[in-house]
Amino acid sequence: MKTTIFVNPISSVKTLEIDKMPGHWLLARLGKRVLRPGGMELTRKMLETIDIQTTDNVVEFAPGLGTTARLALACNPASYTAIERDPVAADSVCKYLIGPNQRCLVGRAEATGLPDSSATVVYCEAMLTMQPQQKKVKIVQEACRILEPGGRYGLHELCLLPDDLHENIKEEIRTALSDVIHVGARPLTPSEWRQLLEENGFEVVEEVKAPMHLLRLNRVIRDEGVLGFSRFVFNVVRHSIARKRILNMRKVFKQYERYLAAILLVAVKTKV
Repeated sequence: MKTTIFVNPISSVKTLEIDKMPGHWLLARLGKRVLRPGGMELTRKMLETIDIQTTDNVVEFAPGLGTTARLALACNPASYTAIERDPVAADSVCKYLIGPNQRCLVGRAEATGLPDSSATVVYCEAMLTMQPQQKKVKIVQEACRILEPGGRYGLHELCLLPDDLHENIKEEIRTALSDVIHVGARPLTPSEWRQLLEENGFEVVEEVKAPMHLLRLNRVIRDEGVLGFSRFVFNVVRHSIARKRILNMRKVFKQYERYLAAILLVAVKTKV
């Protein structure tokens, strides 16, 4: 069996793996390349706002399939460093890093090993949502440590609406999401996301929310293109277990649609 988690066709995957693997891995197996809650539109808005220049030293936490990384690299930053926990995923990332100052390190976002104040831009997408609160704090603190004063920090995550959502409903949604995607999902409300940043050395300078339509037909077509959409649908249709899981994910997303959104936050390091 192939070792990479990003390869099609999914016929090379054991039934048990399809049934148990995290939802984002399953979507990648099926050919979906854009796995962010706000789609390419919010990803592009994040990159536009953090405004990567040729003088920037960029760090990305958990680059995944590298869709955003390729857009960031197209800005020709002075350096690009990816921090990826999974060695197999890191190998995949290295395949599109061709510049002398481009690298992918196997490591943890909460303990990168990078020097203090060595980055001018840090960003991550759909990663903090999956972390417990204590680890969220450690990752944000690490981003603050490696950023120079005035450095930009971009987040593209899942959020819960409204800000005053009852704690019981929050827990119900988090449990339902975790059950269906087979990985812990702990989205915050917009005010909680801002608080997380502001209490750990940042000032929020941009906030944008978008519908969380990850598996909506029109969003998939926009994000993947017609050919990518066709490939994804073909793989979903021909594998019953994968299809059942995707339909269950769509059902939960639809059930809690009024409470779910994607959020973009860009913050500037103020802590010296």
